Amino acid sequence: MTVTKNQNIDIIEQSILLGIKEFGENYAKEGVCKIQKLQKYKNIIWHFIGKIQSNKTKIVAQNFDWCQTINTEKIALLLNQYRPKNLLPINVLIQINVSKEPNKNGININEYQKLAKVISLMPNLNLRGIMAMPEIKKNIIDNNIQYKKIKIIFNQLKRKYASVDTLSLGTSFDIKKSLLAESNMIRIGRNIFNK
Repeated sequence: MTVTKNQNIDIIEQSILLGIKEFGENYAKEGVCKIQKLQKYKNIIWHFIGKIQSNKTKIVAQNFDWCQTINTEKIALLLNQYRPKNLLPINVLIQINVSKEPNKNGININEYQKLAKVISLMPNLNLRGIMAMPEIKKNIIDNNIQYKKIKIIFNQLKRKYASVDTLSLGTSFDIKKSLLAESNMIRIGRNIFNK
């Protein structure tokens, strides 16, 4: 999935013409502006991957195909409430803060099951899996432990819910580690647009 934060419409349009179909935006208003300007392109999938605040849930629910950053029951309830009935349920991922970093968003690793249960009961949300951003540590053992934890959690969730099929793990900085942890969605921006 291609991260287009801060990229202009012309660049994104070139990406579409080259065959890229999935885009991720960190800022709701910026993302909606791009979605509206690129409406003529069909089969484009838009992911919201930024911190989601209560006052942004309505525009995310009304415009995006995915929200990868659910970390509270309140946000889930608001997305469910605001999702238009004429659209398919919005695909959602539970964001987990596996490294417990205070500056990162995400639910505590011990609380994801409760949130997953709540989401699974909401008709306008489609629980698809987990999103995480492990801390990149110099200590390889500590680093690998975080990736293994995410893989275990994902597999537990997949066994419990038939709709779960997506592990959004990895960015331009940790592609190999994420693939080894069986990530099937990697959020790439720098490695596409800075080359």
